[in-house]
Amino acid sequence: MEPTQNNPVLTRRSLLVAAAAGSTVALLGRPAQAYDVVINPTAPQLGDTISVIAIPQDPGATTPPRVTVNDGTEYPTFPIGGHRFRALIPTSPFSPPGRTVIRVIGTENTRNLAVGLRNRTFPTQRITLSPGQSDLGNQREFDRVAAFKGTVSPDRYWSGGMQRPNPGRISTEYGVRRYYNGVFAQDYYHRGIDYAAPTGSPVTAPAAGRIGLVGRLSEGFELHGNTIGIDHGQGVLSIMIHLSRIDVNEGDRVEAGQVIGAVGSTGAAAGPHLHWGLYVNGVCVDPVPWRNGGFE
Repeated sequence: MEPTQNNPVLTRRSLLVAAAAGSTVALLGRPAQAYDVVINPTAPQLGDTISVIAIPQDPGATTPPRVTVNDGTEYPTFPIGGHRFRALIPTSPFSPPGRTVIRVIGTENTRNLAVGLRNRTFPTQRITLSPGQSDLGNQREFDRVAAFKGTVSPDRYWSGGMQRPNPGRISTEYGVRRYYNGVFAQDYYHRGIDYAAPTGSPVTAPAAGRIGLVGRLSEGFELHGNTIGIDHGQGVLSIMIHLSRIDVNEGDRVEAGQVIGAVGSTGAAAGPHLHWGLYVNGVCVDPVPWRNGGFE
């Protein structure tokens, strides 16, 4: 029987029940909380790094949300101040263009956001390798480089836009596809930018960081040549290869613009140049957006 004006007992009983459960009623009636999310750039293209900043509605929230993309691939999220958390999503020439769904999952309601990842045309090159160059590299070299590229440290050393590590002419851009001895390399794209410069010209750190890798030709780095890897923090890494000289040691802290070595042609290099590869969470991304302003 529903309470009516003629049913005061039921009316009073209903009011008492509602008062006793007042906190539950208020919670159910409160608008659902969900993260505010800022995505940059808003119209990314292949090779871009996508910044996802999540801002909880709850001012007391301290647990970073999870950020996933499409098939559920998850990327690490770090606090960046101002009660915000950020994940960096890498893309490459191998990423599928089109609708990309980003999910922010945590203590508040999940946010599902769709971003259009624009396609991009990358140039091609034809390279002829001599028999002695086609099988350079050894497992120890590959393992050390792979371990470095998988580094995700919690501290952030970089800030703002990155600097050019050498003033030389850009001889090969990011993302170039190649034919080797007439055969198209399906699983290859140029993972970085090449700067043509004289042997011995200085190589500088594009951003602050910690030296996470030093590999030398004399230690078996026959493909990369003399190599320096810089951990800029939070999954952002630089790798410099083909160097003629190395001026740092593993574990050293370096600042943006600090000389760390010199241009050379060690390893699989046709001539003196610096190869700078920029990796975000294990994927080589285009360094140009990071130079043109970067991320806060």
